[in-house]
Amino acid sequence: MLCAAAALATAVSPASAATSAASSGPARVAVVDCFSEPQVRPGDFLIACGDGNNHLIGLQWSDWGDTSAKGSGFDSVNDCQPYCAAGRFHSYPVVVSLDRPQSWEKRPELKHFTRMQLTYTGDRPAHTEQHETYELWD
Repeated sequence: MLCAAAALATAVSPASAATSAASSGPARVAVVDCFSEPQVRPGDFLIACGDGNNHLIGLQWSDWGDTSAKGSGFDSVNDCQPYCAAGRFHSYPVVVSLDRPQSWEKRPELKHFTRMQLTYTGDRPAHTEQHETYELWD
């Protein structure tokens, strides 16, 4: 679990169901994935880019606007028991909120969300609060 917790503030992933911001027409606010690709309404979102032990899956977005986005899905977390390579993934239902859009350093004409908030609606990973906030990278 420590492996996943240490990597939580690290990243995001490409999503097959996501729309690339580059192909979405007029400038929209995106979320930047682990490969520095802007995504709009991603279906999956890797939180732990370094080791892949924590990712959001099955995301369904109810709102995606210029100032915030809201959706729900599952936080899939490796329990790292007895160690991460031998651990099992467990999924926890979450509500995901993105906000604080800013110009993206790599492409200043595009804005990206810089904060993610997770609210666990049922069980949650050990040593995790019901409401977790993560600063996203540029």
